[in-house]
This record gives sequence, C-alpha cells and structure tokens, in this order.
Amino acid sequence: MRALFDLTAAYEPTPEQRRDAVPPVEAVLFDFSNTLFHMVDTADWLRSVGRATGREVPSEATADDLAMAAARPDVAAAQHGRDLSDDAHRAAMRAWFAQVPVLHGVEDTAIDLLRAPDAWVPYPDTADVLQALADRGVRVGVVSDIGWDIRVHARAAGVEHLVGTWVLSCELGVEKPDPTMFTTACTALDVDPRATLMVGDNPARDGGAVAVGCRAFLLPSEFRLGERGLGAVLALLG
Repeated sequence: MRALFDLTAAYEPTPEQRRDAVPPVEAVLFDFSNTLFHMVDTADWLRSVGRATGREVPSEATADDLAMAAARPDVAAAQHGRDLSDDAHRAAMRAWFAQVPVLHGVEDTAIDLLRAPDAWVPYPDTADVLQALADRGVRVGVVSDIGWDIRVHARAAGVEHLVGTWVLSCELGVEKPDPTMFTTACTALDVDPRATLMVGDNPARDGGAVAVGCRAFLLPSEFRLGERGLGAVLALLG
C-alpha cells in the first residue's frame, strides 16, 4: 500500500530510523543565487560593459532588449543545460547577448563582467547567519546550479571561509534536483542527509533535497536587496 502514497525517494530509512526521533540539524546547505547572493543591479552591470568596451550602453533600453531577446524561442532553447559546464554557460549567454544590439560583438566581455568578483554581492544578513552557524558548530555547504566558479564572489565578500563545501553543477555535470547534488554535499561535510537542512528559493530544484532525506526550507522566490530572511534558519535550528 505504501507505494500508492509515498513519493519517490533516493534513500530508504532503516526500520530503526523510522521509529527514532528526527535527528537534530548538523549541517545546512544553501542555494547561492537569490538565497545567499544576488547579482548587482542590471544598470550597474551594463555601465561596466560600456566602460570596458567604449560603447554607449543605455541601461533602460538595453534591459528591455535583454528581456525581448530572452523571450525568443531560439534563445530560450539555448539556455537548457547551460549550468552543466563553463562552456555550456558561455554558449548560452553568447546566444542571448548576440540578439541584443549593443552587446553584439562584445558578448564575451559582457559574460566576463557578469562573472566578475564584485558582480554578485551577499544579502545584508548572509554573513551574520553564516557566522552564527559556524559559532554553533553547524557545518555549511553551498549547492548551486551555476555555470562558473562562484567561490570568487564569496572570496570577494569575505565569507568563503564560512562554507565547508561547494557543490556546483558546472563542476559535477548534473543539476538540482538530481540527488547527486545533495548527497555529494552531505558526503563532503561528513553528515547524514537526515541531519541536514537545505535552504533555497526554488521548490522544484531545492525542494528535491527531501528525496535524499534532507529537510528543506524555502524562501519566497522574490528579488530582494534588503535582508533575505535568513535569520529564520537560525530559529529553525533552535
């Protein structure tokens, strides 16, 4: 009868685990984009492209062009699997930026500036929460669908030392919700998935952690500049 009601899981708890109390959280895994860090304002990025290329890059008009280009079927199709490798991400971004008149011909410069150390910044509460977890002895990992090495942004923000492991789709060759993303992080942190909390903003991707036995906490999927609400993670841990 269980097969009629249970969700498909990538793990099978033992009979003892089914009866025992839920273990306390010993590790927290965080999504990166729009959970711990966010990209700088699009206008700021476009200004940096203009300075680097010597082109006039009107931010409002270019932002509109970016949105229209993203809606093209060929551009949308090119984004599938873009976070599986560095090369795949570059190809996807080139396909997009090539359809934006002012970025045509300088696609690689735009991509490099999108990945610049200061192009992604932490939310105001990111460092405090990561430090609080470290002070409690809670292990921390980042599990991200991303096309480049985002450690550079954490290093620039001075928080890289607070993360024990980085599991990136571009390095592993799979994306969330593939169980490998979560189990790889748990193994690296030497923690039982059942004693691990995944924090993100995408139910389909980040919520996939429950299939390996993790708990999950989902933030509202909204773009923010102020605090992200990460303090709730500390409250969940008690």
